[in-house]
Amino acid sequence: MFLTGHHAAVKAGVGPRTAVTVIGDGAVGLSAVLAARRLGAERIILMGRHQARTDLGREFGATDVVAERGPEGVAKVRELTGGDGTHTVLECVGYLNAYEMAYGVVRAGGVISRVGVPQYEEAPIGFASLFGGNITLTGGPAPVRAYIEELLPDVLEGRIEPGRVFDRTIGIEDVPDGYRAMNDRTALKVLIQP
Repeated sequence: MFLTGHHAAVKAGVGPRTAVTVIGDGAVGLSAVLAARRLGAERIILMGRHQARTDLGREFGATDVVAERGPEGVAKVRELTGGDGTHTVLECVGYLNAYEMAYGVVRAGGVISRVGVPQYEEAPIGFASLFGGNITLTGGPAPVRAYIEELLPDVLEGRIEPGRVFDRTIGIEDVPDGYRAMNDRTALKVLIQP
């Protein structure tokens, strides 16, 4: 999860003086917040509605939280950024409405990095959504092995703690219940211990 969030930030070109919007307060979205902070983002706006998760997002480095969705969420991010939107958007959900919010909050000339597995076949890429604003669309599956050597020392030495997304531990016999808990949003991420 952390490596996927990191991949979103890397593909978007997050660095110092970057303003970032992270869409999604799941484990990957929270990992994207952590990665954006690690890469030096100046401002990180987390779009999510689950307070326990967005609280962790703030601990990971989010400077702002936007609970609104759709046009209201886009308007709130635009308001927070003086109408400009953010340089980069890390879309960590995979639903069409998250993608639509992404192109609604990215500033002209910005980058949308999608790592949420798309649950749709077609999405707007035309003049009004991407082309006219000179928006770059990137992302995809994370090449996790490519990032391990760079990131593992930070985890092992305690500089970052991506494992904090695990909020429930279960035994192997409880795996179906663990998946149900994540699906029902009563658990963020379940750790299975034999």
